[in-house]
Amino acid sequence: MNILVTGGCGLIGHNVVGKLEALGHRVEVVDTMTDYGIIPADELKYLLAERRKKFSAYVHPICISSPLIRGIVTNFKPEIVIHLASFPRQKVVNVNPQAGAKVMIEGLLNLLEASTAAGVRKFVYTSSSMVYGDFQDDVVEDWPCKPQGQYGIMKWMGEKLIADYRRKGNLAYTVLRPSAVYGELDVEDRVVSRFILGAMRGATINVNGASETLDFTYVDDAADGIVAAALTGATDNKTYNITKSHSTTLLAAAQLAVDIAGSGSIAVRGKDADYPSRGALNISAARRDFGFNPRVDVEEGFRRYHRWFSTSPFWQAKLAK
Repeated sequence: MNILVTGGCGLIGHNVVGKLEALGHRVEVVDTMTDYGIIPADELKYLLAERRKKFSAYVHPICISSPLIRGIVTNFKPEIVIHLASFPRQKVVNVNPQAGAKVMIEGLLNLLEASTAAGVRKFVYTSSSMVYGDFQDDVVEDWPCKPQGQYGIMKWMGEKLIADYRRKGNLAYTVLRPSAVYGELDVEDRVVSRFILGAMRGATINVNGASETLDFTYVDDAADGIVAAALTGATDNKTYNITKSHSTTLLAAAQLAVDIAGSGSIAVRGKDADYPSRGALNISAARRDFGFNPRVDVEEGFRRYHRWFSTSPFWQAKLAK
């Protein structure tokens, strides 16, 4: 079938596109390939080139808020839209909230209008565990959402907008809530990337809150969940957590990075007030409805990521400086 993937050149997106193509689907991608004003140009160029090696789909290099989106959707006639394009996290939205809103709200509305007009059957929206706000372990999908910060608020608004489009018409939806996704071909300015690269440089890793936890999810597992959820009718008009479902303290994650790299040290600081306290999400519904089964635990995932850094020509040259 025809499937349009927005954000298909991103960390999760390029894995999703590659998996869909391997299953025989025809895929097109919309992606601005932006640096969000914070990713170094040489790093972004390297990552995009490596990510593009994993799929053959045509890439439309435009923002989802562009008026051209309607023509792309109309001409391609996708049965499913998998919407991954977004500002990636709280920090990036904080730098430029207006630009974040243009993508996360205006762009979403633009895509929903185009999808409705073109008769798209199903709209898959990648939300975030940040919509819950503060939470501990074993949170299920009907847990009250109390997002903190503009990123989480806009993700939550996106969920409500999509449900409203379903109310008004025939566009089915699936909402997916991943958490702390990491892995090969991610940018340096992420928690796991900074921990591992900091340790490999022999630097001091700053941990913002020793007891703060995250439900770290390996990127290949997250991509498997998105593909499976998109391709089954059992997920229509439902919301799912798709994480490893295991909480790890930031201090333990930093220590794991130091142990794997064999170098580096740790400094514990106060909790970052811009981020809620988070635990592990319950993934029973995803296991039941589309067989979601994350296989890579944190230690194995960190070791895979470290191995990639150790064999990447780009990062070996960076680390040698």
